[in-house]
Amino acid sequence: MSEYGLQLKEKQKAKFIYGVLERPFRNYYAKAEKMEGMVGQNLMILLERRLDNVVFRLGFGRTRREARQIVDHKQILVNGKCVNIPSYLVKAGDVIEIREKCKSSQRYKDVLEVTGARMVPAWLEVDQENLRGTVKEMPTREEIDVPVNEMLIVELYSK
Repeated sequence: MSEYGLQLKEKQKAKFIYGVLERPFRNYYAKAEKMEGMVGQNLMILLERRLDNVVFRLGFGRTRREARQIVDHKQILVNGKCVNIPSYLVKAGDVIEIREKCKSSQRYKDVLEVTGARMVPAWLEVDQENLRGTVKEMPTREEIDVPVNEMLIVELYSK
């Protein structure tokens, strides 16, 4: 496979894992370029901070797609306000929780059974009893366990 093919494959893998289409992915890359630090690491941190991904990481969804649907259906509160935008970027100190009327549903009991043993990243804190999570700090690249070589994506976009 050519070098371009490897770079494209890596970008497609990242887009698939996070469920992001081409234009928003390109926008994340542009935002990552403007941030301080390494572009590839900034890109991964931006993708990791998406609300649908954070809901997945907290264990409120079995998959990122399910977490995205939970956000779409207005079942998530961020700092007490209803947010239904999966691409919403969380900040340090944000409190993410399931709406009160949805907490008692059987769906979340089933989801917590499946995701209860899943490791929650160090940058997040979860209270599974109350279906609530807190963003303690911004994630670092070392804390993101996604098997993507972001340097290949940077090489692809910097042509």
